[in-house]
Amino acid sequence: MIRKVLIANRGEIAVRIIRACKELGIKTVAIYSEADKEAMHTQLADEAICVGTSKSKDSYLNESNIISAAVITGCNAIHPGFGFLSEKASFANMCEECNIKFIGPSSETISIMGNKSKAREIMKNASVPVIPGSDGTIKNLDEAILEAKRIGYPIMIKAALGGGGKGIRIVKSEDELENAFLTAKSEAKNNFGDDSMYMEKFIENPRHIEFQILGDSFGNIIHLGERDCSIQRRNQKVLEEAPSSILSEELRKKMGDAAVNAAKAVNYINAGTIEFLVDKYGEFYFMEMNTRIQVEHPVTEMITSIDIVKEQIKIANGEELSIKQDDIRIEGHAIECRINAENPSKAFAPSPGKINFLNIPGGNGIRVDTAAYPGYVIPPTYDSMIAKVIAYGKDREEAINKMIRALDEFVIDGIDSNVDFQIDILNNERFRLGTFDTSFISNEYGI
Repeated sequence: MIRKVLIANRGEIAVRIIRACKELGIKTVAIYSEADKEAMHTQLADEAICVGTSKSKDSYLNESNIISAAVITGCNAIHPGFGFLSEKASFANMCEECNIKFIGPSSETISIMGNKSKAREIMKNASVPVIPGSDGTIKNLDEAILEAKRIGYPIMIKAALGGGGKGIRIVKSEDELENAFLTAKSEAKNNFGDDSMYMEKFIENPRHIEFQILGDSFGNIIHLGERDCSIQRRNQKVLEEAPSSILSEELRKKMGDAAVNAAKAVNYINAGTIEFLVDKYGEFYFMEMNTRIQVEHPVTEMITSIDIVKEQIKIANGEELSIKQDDIRIEGHAIECRINAENPSKAFAPSPGKINFLNIPGGNGIRVDTAAYPGYVIPPTYDSMIAKVIAYGKDREEAINKMIRALDEFVIDGIDSNVDFQIDILNNERFRLGTFDTSFISNEYGI
């Protein structure tokens, strides 16, 4: 029985998890770095404990310190949130060895799906469509040249243990291959501690569609519909919505079934996301699986009325899913805008600093997930996201209009933000018509 949860994260996701635990009657412990001693999550939790300096490697990535904090405070479960240690198999394994429930999949599943190259092979064997590409990892440049010729340009070089848009390069010709391969390997080594690479055919101008999965320890696996994450800048999501405007009911069922089959192939337990690319012909391909809660999970919660974080906790507690696939009803439309402390007019340069004034929007159908408050100092050491604004409407047009109204109300003084950039996207004709793909921002804004 989960009695007390340590949240191994910071910012809005830590606040989100603390709230879910409180509503379930579960005690919470926040961890924080020296830079986060005044952070909101430390105030909302029942207890808070410092785990290191402002450097992530000394605090939020410090596995032994976090486990020690859980033991000292009597926690019997840890929720990793997203980022940091959420997809670190060694951390999940450490929790298991210390008899602390890791609120997520098993360390074995994280390890298997964390290797994107191995995951491709598993999906192929499970008859889930995958993007044409290399069989296994590519060992050196000579092998990369041969594989690229076999697959056919353009291709994508990707880090086998990658994520977050890092360790990825698009290569359009053999002239570009050497530099792209070597720089991607170096970037992968620096970010993930492993420079294993694999190769895929580059699907030009696709839609990025992901399906939310829930699986319990009784073998039940369901999906909660899709999210469209095609609005991206440099492979990083900017705005997400659900459902997708391009999926027919037939295609939605095919992709949903494929997502469930993908999860079943690894006996998946807890919340996860199956990410697909959909090409201009309506063909879809497995891209990767995220073995954690996603930043954009609120849009799914809005259209299904299912609290995904609570479901994570219940599943980790050994409970059987209380909902079946036929119970899932998708109603209305939801959009999420990520609000970042950055300046779009200065190449999206980060803008840390003190928030002098903050007005959070509200009203019917508006949800804001944030850990920011007036007087809060945004540290320069972590991710620049300061809030997620979610708008819900009876249809896509209403959701867009509500979001524009909400962002007009979003006032933040003392730092720069991307609020105006998000409003510009929402007013863009191509976006409103739904005729966009992953190249939207680069094509429309040249960035």
